[in-house]
Amino acid sequence: MERIFLVEDDRQIAKNLILLLRSEGFNTTHVSSRSGALAALAQNTFDLALVDISLPDGNGFTLYTEIKEHQGIPVIFLTASGDEASVVTGLNMGADDYITKPFRPRELIARIRAALRKSGSSPSSFDIYGLHVDTAIGIVYKNASEVFLSALEYRLLLVFLNNPKCVITRNVLLEELWDAAGEFVNDNTLSVYIKRLREKIEDDPSDPQIILTVRGMGYRLGGNYVSE
Repeated sequence: MERIFLVEDDRQIAKNLILLLRSEGFNTTHVSSRSGALAALAQNTFDLALVDISLPDGNGFTLYTEIKEHQGIPVIFLTASGDEASVVTGLNMGADDYITKPFRPRELIARIRAALRKSGSSPSSFDIYGLHVDTAIGIVYKNASEVFLSALEYRLLLVFLNNPKCVITRNVLLEELWDAAGEFVNDNTLSVYIKRLREKIEDDPSDPQIILTVRGMGYRLGGNYVSE
């Protein structure tokens, strides 16, 4: 049984999450503060942590570093903040995922299971056509120059990198962007994000080699793909 470490100071949210996690077969330990989290980490081992960014005696970003130092487990941030800066900070630190409150229960469970599947086995870096992505620190380089992506652009890129042999439909990408943004994302918005991402990572956006269009189906990652 996987052991989930929940760090959440809102009692009602924590109560609902504990019921949800236990109903899905997870062994769940809950604390409501950074100090309580450090004490629990010293006495227990966990498989994954769900960490609220806002805590009464600190913040989730600091606690993230301490969790990684103690146990190195996957961390998913829980945040009531919709601002992109918080999301980007978490991703750049190397967080495995984030989800914005209020969240959909089935979405959260799916993200937890995905992070657990990837734990210890997912590549930490990717190289393709001069593009280097270091997921451990959330930095992207193109021909040795850093590329600055928005949180949604970065997430979109990771979808392709994590599914190198798959044709990914527009519907799947729409669902991914919708989940990440916490708001409805339409088909036109997806086209805009694909265009922006290509402009930042392709040598020639009009003739893309990294994100290829599969007519009538969706998109797929191009060739010459290396992961470590």
